[in-house]
Amino acid sequence: MRKVAKGFGLLAGWSGTPDFLDAERSFGTLLFAPDDAGEALGFGGTLRRGPVTHLGDLFVLPEHQSSGVGRTLPAELLCGNGPTVTFASSDPRAIALYVRYGLRPWTPLLYLTGPTAGLPTPPVRRTRAEDVAALDALASGGDRRATLAWYADLPGVTMYATDRGYAAVRQTGHNVMIGPAGGATPQHCADAVLGALATTEARTARIAVPGTHPLVPALLGAGWHIADMDTLMADVP
Repeated sequence: MRKVAKGFGLLAGWSGTPDFLDAERSFGTLLFAPDDAGEALGFGGTLRRGPVTHLGDLFVLPEHQSSGVGRTLPAELLCGNGPTVTFASSDPRAIALYVRYGLRPWTPLLYLTGPTAGLPTPPVRRTRAEDVAALDALASGGDRRATLAWYADLPGVTMYATDRGYAAVRQTGHNVMIGPAGGATPQHCADAVLGALATTEARTARIAVPGTHPLVPALLGAGWHIADMDTLMADVP
């Protein structure tokens, strides 16, 4: 599966293992579609947070797309109960596929990147994953404290918090990845993210946020740009 993931550039932000595939294997479901020799033609993975299933990955090698593999994997991964959410790629076939499973497109998911300097600097404090688990469950729709603890233990990850928001910072080479992040309100999340950005010595950072989030105008106004875009889809609003 890592061969497939590497082919799609999915491991570029990971310095080694464990990585997101390990998280899906430990805290959700990780499936692969093999060929006759047992090599992966594609794979799909979910993460769970309480009742919510997050379809995090669905990738099929280009030469095997439209072969049925891309329909078989979600049929296995999306057969449970409870709300379901995913980030559909810009490929129109992805949105059409998820609509057939009852999901609907709600807002763009913007992958933003830009400078860490020149932003507001709300005060934050270092914290532990267990101290923000309840707030994270409120923001994300379900408890995922085991996943948060796993992530916080990765090399280069630091968790920050305000009184009503939190944000994780992960050093990846010369830049940082922000997230997960959340808060009692979207603005509380934005304050925690901006405060976390102010703590880093990296020059650039990356974050994924829904298009309706208050961070979008703040970051774009500070010189950030949209590097990529998915569609946030869910079966309930």
